[in-house]
Amino acid sequence: MNNIRQQIEAILFASEQPVIIEELVAFFSKYYGLQLADTEILSQLEELVRLYQGESYSFQVIRTGGGYLFKSKAEYHEVIAAYTQRNTVKKLTNAALETLAIVAYKQPVTKTELEVIRGVNCDYTIQKLMERELIEIKGRSEEVGRPLLYGTSAYFLDYFGINSLDELPRLKEFVETENQIGEKENIIQQD
Repeated sequence: MNNIRQQIEAILFASEQPVIIEELVAFFSKYYGLQLADTEILSQLEELVRLYQGESYSFQVIRTGGGYLFKSKAEYHEVIAAYTQRNTVKKLTNAALETLAIVAYKQPVTKTELEVIRGVNCDYTIQKLMERELIEIKGRSEEVGRPLLYGTSAYFLDYFGINSLDELPRLKEFVETENQIGEKENIIQQD
């Protein structure tokens, strides 16, 4: 089978979600009986990435969400939006971003833990994030009542253009200050 690259290209073109190397290895093994190494598939994918980087294409093959996918190049996003009459990108609300950040950094996390951190009820926000497939149920906690555990989805990675949670920005360490006004040396001590 000499046209593996073209077959991979066709699979990427037809896929709406990132195609993972392991999926391609399993596919070629199951349907064609080919025992391809991950490195062979990766080599073909890298060739496709290089091929579509040229100026003669308005789209490219990119690595995102832990896999590979065809995406339009940034310089064509405006014309695509105009053509599809989509003037604005549907943005996440501040509540959704806060909840999503907590889930991303503390996962797996229960609804109760989210609500304690945020200080508000998170039912609606969790529902909307699940509808947008940014978070998913990862199982049940061993706590009393066995509450659901939430974590980010593979689509979350693609949505934010990262390949793994390790690529999330590191949280800075915060130092809690006591309830005080002004700088420490300016506080007048009363006896």
